[in-house]
Amino acid sequence: MTRPSGPYLRGQRIDPTAITGAEQIADLVDNAFLAYNAGRLREGCQLFTTRMLQPDTTVGMSLTGAMTPAGIGMSCLIPLMEAGFVDWIISTGANLYHDAHFALGLALHRGRHDADDVELREKGVVRIYDIFFDYNVLLSTDAFVREVSARPEFQRAMSSAEYHYLLGGYLREREAALGLSKRSVLSTAYELAVPIYTSSPGDSSIGMNVAEQALAGSQLRFDVSADVNETAAIVLEAKRTGGKSGVLIAGGGSPKNFILQTEPQIQEVLGIDERGHDYFLQMTDARPDVGGLSGATPNEAVSWGKIDPDQLPGTVVVYADNTITLPLLTAYALQRVPPRPVKRLYDRREAMMERLVTEYRAALAFRDQRADDAVGDRGGR
Repeated sequence: MTRPSGPYLRGQRIDPTAITGAEQIADLVDNAFLAYNAGRLREGCQLFTTRMLQPDTTVGMSLTGAMTPAGIGMSCLIPLMEAGFVDWIISTGANLYHDAHFALGLALHRGRHDADDVELREKGVVRIYDIFFDYNVLLSTDAFVREVSARPEFQRAMSSAEYHYLLGGYLREREAALGLSKRSVLSTAYELAVPIYTSSPGDSSIGMNVAEQALAGSQLRFDVSADVNETAAIVLEAKRTGGKSGVLIAGGGSPKNFILQTEPQIQEVLGIDERGHDYFLQMTDARPDVGGLSGATPNEAVSWGKIDPDQLPGTVVVYADNTITLPLLTAYALQRVPPRPVKRLYDRREAMMERLVTEYRAALAFRDQRADDAVGDRGGR
């Protein structure tokens, strides 16, 4: 007896062609990544290229895990920024600190994850899983951060994007002096005016060195409220100029929350009428069932107003190691999509903030008027 299958058997048949070794990565992903998390990665690559990289979409990226020490900054993040595929970033401070090593010409080496850490300590070698580097790499980078941060233009309160932009300019100068190029995410972001924020400015060696200078009288302070409002302004600008907002989430943690909280900040706190991010692509090894934000699904984010509920078909979660997924996603995108114009959002921060403030004041006035009307209604009874 034949039973009607409804919509369940309408998906493309699993019928891949044999791999020859001559395939481009994008063709390999489309042809052979058919099920399980390979299937989710294929869906993520296709979401990124066919929808998130449309000209009217502003793409924000969050970054956690020790990605830059593994070379992901040079292999993936810089090409994505240069192609106009990532417009703004929220990163852990550690990724930005370790990124600076490369601009300073300092060496990190492939090592072993099962090395004797007591012996490494005795030899002055620092280990990040299977990455080794000399302890002096840290001391040299610390000295550079302190030297630069003590300069006059840093002696004020500023958003983390302002700080990273200024630091990136000095890293670009050091790269040029050393005859290096395209080594640092921070220096590339400076050149392309890609704003980079960190959700926890004190939670890294950059923050530690800035804190040391505060004890010596430095006036440099990270303005975390400016970070909250500037990132919300970027998202609001994307929507109000007729475009959409997409988030590319590599890992989880605080940067994931910070990039998603832009929408509750706009809607819940500022009272501005908005709907949530349009596209959501997360690549993570975190599970959703333990209740942590790192593994929280886009469906759950809808309940917070972080994701537009009408856009849930434009969401994908890939459960995999980002040292695998990011190179594949980058290659896929570069093979499938021509470069987009760089949006240079850092240069537009003041104008975007003006729009946010204007809409906030209008929403506040409307809210106050409704409160006055409610008081009047009660008085009439």
